[in-house]
Formats: sequence, structure tokens, C-alpha cells
Amino acid sequence: MSGPGVDGDPKPPCLPQPPLATDEKILNGLFWYFSACEKCVLAQVCKAWRRVLYQPKFWAGLTPVLHAKELYNVLPGGEKEFVNLQGFAARGFEGFCLVGVSDLDICEFIDNYALSKKGVKAMSLKRSTITDAGLEVMLEQMQGVVRLELSGCNDFTEAGLWSSLSARITSLSVSDCINVADDAIAAISQLLPNLAELSLQAYHVTDTALAYFTARQGHSTHTLRLLSCWEITNHGVVNVVHSLPNLTALSLSGCSKVTDDGVELVAENLRKLRSLDLSWCPRITDMALEYVACDLHRLEELVLDRCASRDRAGRGSTGRSLLHARQVQDFGLKHLLALGSLRLLSLAGCPLLTTTGLSGLVQLQELEELELTNCPGATPELFKYFSQHLPRCLVIE
Repeated sequence: MSGPGVDGDPKPPCLPQPPLATDEKILNGLFWYFSACEKCVLAQVCKAWRRVLYQPKFWAGLTPVLHAKELYNVLPGGEKEFVNLQGFAARGFEGFCLVGVSDLDICEFIDNYALSKKGVKAMSLKRSTITDAGLEVMLEQMQGVVRLELSGCNDFTEAGLWSSLSARITSLSVSDCINVADDAIAAISQLLPNLAELSLQAYHVTDTALAYFTARQGHSTHTLRLLSCWEITNHGVVNVVHSLPNLTALSLSGCSKVTDDGVELVAENLRKLRSLDLSWCPRITDMALEYVACDLHRLEELVLDRCASRDRAGRGSTGRSLLHARQVQDFGLKHLLALGSLRLLSLAGCPLLTTTGLSGLVQLQELEELELTNCPGATPELFKYFSQHLPRCLVIE
């Protein structure tokens, strides 16, 4: 029995306290300090930890990656049974990445995952054998999908895009899919009026396709990534700047036929750009950087990785071939010092930049990230200098 209190009243009985190891209030704070992989392990410790860890807040922004062989359990008789995905549903994942799957696997996923039809907003298929029919069924059944990625899927065709794409899709990424060419862009432009983000890596897309974008995309599309689109020239850039005037992010990475003139078109017409990627564009020179600095005053991210090319210029007196380097140099770097809003600058693999030229970047006091991987001019002394004069900037060696 409880003894008397200070005023002679009985003391209230002491309620049992949960052990610290299972106190949900403590665990809710503690588990924020662990990585996603660590959380997966910790969830197996006990039911109390799993109950806390399986709250959606601990998994926001993460995408489970499931390979085809992980979707099935093999029963004693040799038959296959689709795995239980209740644990994924409890954690509230909004997207999935399926690797190496077939049309049948996708149908099984839809049938066995309760949230597939309304609760999944993003789907990524990689190195999969999905066909036109499978793509159509997936997008028809999974009505919640607004973000779609297809990478290394060589069995669907452009006709499949025409038959399956839905107007609800706002983000589309297509890469390493051999059947994608100009007609795929026609389907995208006609069927996706609300498209906000398009990422395309396709070797056979030409300048003509970039004229297909309609006025609807002109208002809605803010991000365009053209990755290693080898057939795109300055004429294609003309089509882009006229069709998509509201872009805030543009990548021409690996578009090797784009020259300084193309960059001038971008700078003069896309004044809202915050992010520009010109990596692996060997025809870009210091002149392009002058265009960027003069017109893109809102630019926050600029990537110039490996903008390097060598032109053969005949033979010298020794009989060896003479090569003239045509790349970003210190002179061009000086133009960038006018971009006071720049937060990220990547100059990886630019061999003609010297220590002296790079040291001038300390004038960009708003820089948060600077990459100088494989830059001969990036010496230990330079990194020390940056640590003193750009203390808030992450400098990647």
C-alpha cells in the first residue's frame, strides 16, 4: 500500500516505466541518427523497435530497389510465391525501383502490393524486359504514378509510349532504351501537357525532335536534361530555347556537337536558368563562359567537367602531329567571377586551368561546393588557400 503524502493523503501509485531500450519517445529521437541501411538492421532487433522504425517519417525520400529474384520465395515443391510487401506498405514508400523484371513480374507486383494502384507515385524500371503491353498495363493500373523512369529497357517501342503515357505524368526519364528516337519525343510532347521534368539519354534523337514541344510544355516544363544526345547540334538548341522558354535547369552533358554559339543561344534566351550542365561538351571554349557570365545572372549551378577537345593541326618539323587544345582556360574562368549567385561549380578534368586561375575563385563567396577532381592546377597549397578563404565551401579534390 502507498504511504501517506505530505498532507496526510495517500500517495498515488507509481506507474511502471518502460525500459529505456523500448521507450518510444526516446527511440523516436534516437533513430534519426542512423542511415537507411542501419535502420533496416535495427528494425529486426525486436517488435518495439520495428513498430517505431516502420513509421513513414523515417523513410521519406527513400526508394526501395527490388531485383526480380527478390520478388519471389521458392516453396518446397519448387513453386514460386510472391513475397509479402506489407513491411513496405507500413513504411509508406511513395516509389519503387524494379530491376530486371518482366511484364509478368510487374503484374504480380500490382496484384500483391495493396498500395500499388493509388499509393505509388513514382516507378523506376531498370534493365527490364517490359514490352509495350506491359507498359500500358502498368500505367493503366497504377493510377497514382506521376514520375516514371525507364532505363536499359530495350523491349518497348515508341508505339508503346503512344499507347501508354498518361497526362498525369509530370516527370519522365528515359535512358539507354534502344528504340527511343524522334517519335518518342513526339509522343511525349503530345501526351504529357503537364510535364515539369524530362531527362533523355538517346543517341538517335535529332534536332527535329526538339521542335515538337508544344506551348503547353513551354509553360509547365522547368527541367530538361539531354544526356549524350550525340546528334543534337546548335539547331536543336534553337528549338529548345524557343519551345521551352521557362527552363530553370538545362543539361547538355555529352551533346558533343553543341558549340559556343549554342551556349550563346541558351544564355540570351533562357534568363531564368538556375542550373546549367555543359560537361563533356568538347567544343565549348572560354567564349561560352563569357556568354554565361553576361546573361545568366541567376545561375546557381554550373558544371563544366571535361570540356576538352584537341584539333589536329598538321605536322611539325619533327614529323609529329601538332594538336591545338580547345578547352576552358584561366581566361574563361575570370568571366565566372561575375556570377555572385553561384553555389556549385564543377571543373573536374579541365587540364588547362592553373593554380593561379583557380585561386581567383575565392571571389565567389557564395560557393557551397567546388569540384576540382583531376585538375592538375589543384595543388595541396591551393586547397589550403581555399580552406582559409572559402571556409563554408566543400572543395572536392
